[in-house]
Amino acid sequence: MNNESKLTKFVRASGCAAKLSPGSLENVTCHLKSFHKDLLVGFEGNEDAGVYRITDDLAMVQTVDFITPVVDDPFIYGQIAAANSLSDVFAMGGDAKTALNLVGFDGKNHHTEILTEILRGGMSKVQECGAVIVGGHTIETPEMIYGLSCTGFVHPDKILRNNTVQEGDVILLTKPLGLGILTTAIKADLLDENTVIKVADTMRTLNYKASLIAREFNAHACTDVTGFGFLGHLREMSAGMKTIQVDASAVPFFPEAMGMAAMGIIPAGSYANKEYLESHVNFKRNIGADLEMILFDAQTSGGLLISATPKDAQKMLERCLNEGINAVIVAEVIAKTHTDIIVG
Repeated sequence: MNNESKLTKFVRASGCAAKLSPGSLENVTCHLKSFHKDLLVGFEGNEDAGVYRITDDLAMVQTVDFITPVVDDPFIYGQIAAANSLSDVFAMGGDAKTALNLVGFDGKNHHTEILTEILRGGMSKVQECGAVIVGGHTIETPEMIYGLSCTGFVHPDKILRNNTVQEGDVILLTKPLGLGILTTAIKADLLDENTVIKVADTMRTLNYKASLIAREFNAHACTDVTGFGFLGHLREMSAGMKTIQVDASAVPFFPEAMGMAAMGIIPAGSYANKEYLESHVNFKRNIGADLEMILFDAQTSGGLLISATPKDAQKMLERCLNEGINAVIVAEVIAKTHTDIIVG
């Protein structure tokens, strides 16, 4: 990629830090309770970000995230990490305003020019959505990490929650699946350059436009697809109160991910998602083990899942396509059955 000739490759040397599994994280956060009259969104519900009311018309959205390298190009890695961090603000219906860099860098084995490129990449995405970098914190680590602590604003009455779907809604997905499998393949140097570029371009695309469209057409609920995978985040949307019925034939995914999954090139987080979620998902037909794994796959900087009435969702879909966002209607919300998710 464009900086590879002059900058040392570091993605495979840096390894990959696995996130806590959904079950482990749930066991930790269930013991943490925060109560305040102005805390509108806290630990409960596994929301994408916290929201604190400042005035009757203004609330602050706060989130933090970081990742290890997923591509060899430092500038593009910075863009992906920033897009991944900012996405949680957009998923809450907020506009990002400020961001702090979070950096762990191995200065003993990598030239600081690499770090400069990473930070430049991150800044480019922060600026793209109208926000500004205001500082940050850097430590020396043997494993490269980069991300952002982000602050945004939203009207207290216009927060998009992840668990407020309504019966009869349909759900849009704005990016294809398979990113976790394919970034694992990148680390193993198994993908051709064109596929790497295609995957990187998807991950560094901000979810900001999709968020604006969701707000314009009265979204009932929204979340982004990240570490818990497509089915994990759909289960959060169901909140145990509704059932979400997925049309497996409509779900978009990278065709290259199917081949990699067949080879067993699957991140540990995706296996953890499958183990945790299997009892909550009813596969009504055999879609094949490889596609099943793609639905469980832990994503980095995935798309938004947006729930709305069929009429509003159709308007969203048309606007997304006009804006170059390849959104697809992938599921519908039905009355609660014996399971949280049905895949047919």
